Amino acid sequence: MSSTSSYTSPIRAGARFVTQRLLMKSLVWSITDVTVLGRERLKGVGSPVIVVSNHASHLDTPLILGALPRKLSRWMAVGAAGDYFFDVKWRRGVTSLFFNLFPINRAGQKGKNERRGMASTLLDEGVPLLLYPEATRSRTGEMAPFTAGPAALCRSRGVPCLPVGLVGAFDAMPYGANWPKRGRPPVFVNFGAPMTAEDDETVPEFAARMAKEVRGLIDEAEEHRAARGR
Repeated sequence: MSSTSSYTSPIRAGARFVTQRLLMKSLVWSITDVTVLGRERLKGVGSPVIVVSNHASHLDTPLILGALPRKLSRWMAVGAAGDYFFDVKWRRGVTSLFFNLFPINRAGQKGKNERRGMASTLLDEGVPLLLYPEATRSRTGEMAPFTAGPAALCRSRGVPCLPVGLVGAFDAMPYGANWPKRGRPPVFVNFGAPMTAEDDETVPEFAARMAKEVRGLIDEAEEHRAARGR
């Protein structure tokens, strides 16, 4: 069995999709008040693609997967810290079932050899990815600078990125919280238009442009939240 077979198996993808939609999405949508913006920008988006987003809460991944169309979320693999999600057997099993995680070595981490190059291999096999360019959850809710990894992948594999701005997830379930706050706090998922690296654009420049686009989507979602008075 290849190292990527669990990510490309139709049987596993079908079972995972049912689990995500019937259990995970139903739960998250029942305990938070979710508004999805920018769906019209997803027209024509296919695989492979790299979805990039700000990262401030454990709610981020279920919100994005639940808001994406089936053709993307059914197969999407989510990059996750190898030193946290994959070094404990039960955690690896549960999160892989729900989120189709693949391990990423964080800066300074002495990772396992089989983790290296996994993102590129998955993209080459047509698997869409969800990556968080900040490389960690925000402790304050503010977006940190983007690392160059996702931008470098887009350029080296010739795939577009799909920017997403999340608002309210940190307020609903901040760093260190084990469960969202009561009262169905409002959260917003705002999809942007697909982006590709320009021919004369360096990887750091593309990463900065990604961050600027995500920041703009956050600001747009904040305006919607303010208009609702929440």
